Amino acid sequence: MPLSPSQLESAWRDFKQLGDADARIELINHYSYLVRITAGRLMTALPGGLDREDLVGSGVIGLIKSVDQFDFSRDVKFETYAIALIRGAILEMLRDEDWVPRSIREKLKGLDRTMHALEVKYGRPPTDQEIAETMGITEQEVSDLMVRLGRTNVFSLDDMIPGTDGDDHIQFVELIVDENANPGREFEGREIKRILGHGVDHLPERERLVVALYYYEGLTFKEIGLVLGVSESRVYQLHTQALNRLRNHMRTEGAGVPARART
Repeated sequence: MPLSPSQLESAWRDFKQLGDADARIELINHYSYLVRITAGRLMTALPGGLDREDLVGSGVIGLIKSVDQFDFSRDVKFETYAIALIRGAILEMLRDEDWVPRSIREKLKGLDRTMHALEVKYGRPPTDQEIAETMGITEQEVSDLMVRLGRTNVFSLDDMIPGTDGDDHIQFVELIVDENANPGREFEGREIKRILGHGVDHLPERERLVVALYYYEGLTFKEIGLVLGVSESRVYQLHTQALNRLRNHMRTEGAGVPARART
């Protein structure tokens, strides 16, 4: 049974202050529903043939990490923190599996290069027509590729943030909640937050809203489309444009973008 608010508070206190292993298990069991919700949402945005149980298994790892690392004294909702780490763990598994076919990945690289080149040329995001003419394909093909690009880059905002020890990976939400958990990470965390925050603040309104709804509110692209009154493919396009801007902003500011963040 789910814990009551008072039981939940007691479990957090017993685990964090006393190191009670039973309280830790209670917390993990209580919040296990977040894994099912997150895995279910990701299944709708990914190709068929994936085993839901594999996603759930990876998500449980993210949940355990979130319970172990969460600082409940901070003004951040645990569910927001946990969902980000659960989603990150699932997508890390998908990244290792490399589920995007090589032929599609090559087309996506071409799309990404074309979008970047045209934005530099025009000083604004290119239209589908401009992309289509440059690549020699139809606007419908551009739209389809944009959806694909959005799906393969669904973890890109987290991946833009460099780790500190080799492949050690910091997620955006960890900078918000745990930037002081490791004293050596404090300055870097504050600087990356500042750079990313500045970049998000200067996104066009709709792109900024997509970032907020996806990364902070946990909505799917389909749900965001309903909120904005646009198609799901249009949300993918806005998401891709926003991440391209943020990636370029971080490079300009010298924050560094790991290779895995690039298409």
